[in-house]
Amino acid sequence: MIQYQNFIENLARVRDEIAEVCERSGRRVESVMLLPVTKTYSAEVVSYVECAGLGMVGENRVPEAAEKKMQVKGNMKWELIGHLQSNKVGLALKTFDRIQSVDSEGLLLKLNSAVGAEETGRILPILLQVNAGDDPAKYGVSCQELDRLLEIALGLRHIRVEGLMTIPQLSKDLKVAEYAFNRLRIKRDELAEKFQAELPELSMGMSGDFVEAIKAGSTIVRIGSALFGVRKVG
Repeated sequence: MIQYQNFIENLARVRDEIAEVCERSGRRVESVMLLPVTKTYSAEVVSYVECAGLGMVGENRVPEAAEKKMQVKGNMKWELIGHLQSNKVGLALKTFDRIQSVDSEGLLLKLNSAVGAEETGRILPILLQVNAGDDPAKYGVSCQELDRLLEIALGLRHIRVEGLMTIPQLSKDLKVAEYAFNRLRIKRDELAEKFQAELPELSMGMSGDFVEAIKAGSTIVRIGSALFGVRKVG
């Protein structure tokens, strides 16, 4: 379990690196949001994040996030960045403020229907997850199928598409990640023009490749181990 002071030191290092790559890339540091990923870490680190003035965390698993949310008081926002099974849609809607991992028409329609049934006037912000590296081991819609999925999403009453997300193929060669990141940015720009839609968010980059992601245009970097230390397996 990492101590708060160690977390603060890690956070400062990550922020400095983000600022440096933004400066080199001609970007404003404010254009990149740091999303701490608390998957497999204790609920206490969520409190660390809040105390540090960061108002949002990312989680991969719906039940784990729901349990942590019950333990943590405050006004934290929660983002789902892991695969969402259709049988967990109800719990996900109670737990998360935004879902970054929407990757199929069936899931889109189920989310739209479930939000509509709440009768609260809620609009669910989402990102569409894209398998920009064509990795058979990764979730996400293909770049070829993305146009159709986005068109469907834009027509749904209770869904607001805020951008795209990707997870590149695991590789020690950072050029593999660079390819996926640049491909997604180019595809986002094409779709924004084609559909005359605002798609401001590009959720790209994790602890090992966020520098490359920012260079490619990422607006959200999802950082876990660089902040909290090596996570336990699971």
